[in-house]
Amino acid sequence: MTDSTRLAADTSMGAVTLDVADLDAMTAYYRDAIGLEVLTDEPAREGEPAIVTLGRTRGDGETGATAAIPLVVLRHAPALRHAGPREAGLFHTAILFETQAALAAAVATVAQRHPGTFTGSSDHLVSQAFYFDDPERNGVELYWDRDRTEWSWTHGQVEMSTLYLDPNAFLQQHLTDAALAAHTTAPAVIGHVHLSVGDVATAKRFYVDELGFDLTTTYGGQAIFVSAGGYHHHMAMNVWRSQGAGRRQPALGLGQVDIVLPDPDEIGALGERLRHVGHEVRDDGRTVHVDDPWGNVLRVTTSPSA
Repeated sequence: MTDSTRLAADTSMGAVTLDVADLDAMTAYYRDAIGLEVLTDEPAREGEPAIVTLGRTRGDGETGATAAIPLVVLRHAPALRHAGPREAGLFHTAILFETQAALAAAVATVAQRHPGTFTGSSDHLVSQAFYFDDPERNGVELYWDRDRTEWSWTHGQVEMSTLYLDPNAFLQQHLTDAALAAHTTAPAVIGHVHLSVGDVATAKRFYVDELGFDLTTTYGGQAIFVSAGGYHHHMAMNVWRSQGAGRRQPALGLGQVDIVLPDPDEIGALGERLRHVGHEVRDDGRTVHVDDPWGNVLRVTTSPSA
């Protein structure tokens, strides 16, 4: 029997929208370094900003049809300021690759085109991850998942760690000419989104008790990791640099996080659940918009196939 208070098991993450000052430079980064395709390039109109949507075009082997899968949406907002380092907002957008070779190609390309932006790498037991900052200091994680059969769960929490991962050794082992040639077409999705928040207890109440994710891991009072369907995490929230942060003011950086549900009927049910606990919900019948306690905008929608 389905628990109506939880998000569906096959919930996934959709595009991350960033408000950016230099649209050309940010487009070039996510296109030429990260390797995403420009899906749409909408010029500014009266009252509307210029918007560039990047992602992947995915083909259906049976029907031959293709679908555009947005991953990063860049919204031109040059009048906004940069957020302060201790404010709530985006910690990183995490892009998931299917193979270690594809991950190695992405890491090598970003490091070559944007030297000095690498901020670290870790083996998290469930995954291998490499971290960068984009040109406007938004965090970016590029990662690969180990098979779920290799993950370890104890008392409902997945075992994760932060072990040293040598980036040069990883590239020597996995980088190939074929992977570099396929860098701009290798399958990739938004695996998870990690936020900076003001306190963990409030984050748990909103994202687990009210929105309906499952809690998968806690790091004391510093961070929580949440997911649907037994994934290690679709979202995470930490206070590592934002302890005590209040509601966000308009600023460059995170504009919106998309969460994708499998069934349109669940959109309305989620909206009602959030209204019942006092949240202001914007619902147009197809999508639900709600702000988290720090003003991070979540848009809950369904996949095109739904």
